[in-house]
Amino acid sequence: MKKILVVEDDNDIHKLIKELLEKEHYIVKSAYSGTEALTIIKNNNIDLILLDLMLPGINGEDIVKKVNKTIPIIVISAKTSSTDKVKVLLDGANDYITKPFEKIELLARIQVQLRMSHEQDKNLKYKDIELLEDNKTMKIQSHQITLTRTEYTIMRELLLNPNKVVTKNRLLDLITTDAENCDESSLKVHISNIRKKIRKITLEEYIEAVWGIGFKMKQ
Repeated sequence: MKKILVVEDDNDIHKLIKELLEKEHYIVKSAYSGTEALTIIKNNNIDLILLDLMLPGINGEDIVKKVNKTIPIIVISAKTSSTDKVKVLLDGANDYITKPFEKIELLARIQVQLRMSHEQDKNLKYKDIELLEDNKTMKIQSHQITLTRTEYTIMRELLLNPNKVVTKNRLLDLITTDAENCDESSLKVHISNIRKKIRKITLEEYIEAVWGIGFKMKQ
């Protein structure tokens, strides 16, 4: 069964969504603040997130930026302006539905996102690099490389955007956790460690720095 995280601080709306999902046989995890949501995401294999934007602590917009793109996010918010919708969608949300919402529409949007997520190839490939989702490792020329969780997150973001520069801020948002407050120096250390692991197998450079902006896969 699919596991859905409901991030909503309004008790009545939270209860309504939770009961609706459980009737459809989804496993529901609940968070009432942004901080609680990030902890649950870190410690669970979440298949989809239903996210309010106006939350105590860390707001929904910041959660969108921090969550790995492999987890689909449907924003459920009272904010109705096009500016709010466009911004959060460009930052990484997969869908946006305004309150009040129709139950049947919400369930349909959930099904669509879960289907799209299932159809995507979990293993990302670029040149002769393959990132393996199941065991969180990287394979180059049939050699398997063990990655830390942070290194895996960095490589996944780079491989999801092989022809684009991934900004330092985007990577820092993804790898900063309650246990590790990363800055540019620590990000560079993580990148350096990934490069060292790759060099044990091949001298080809796969990651290049774009001065003052971030990192990208070398073309």
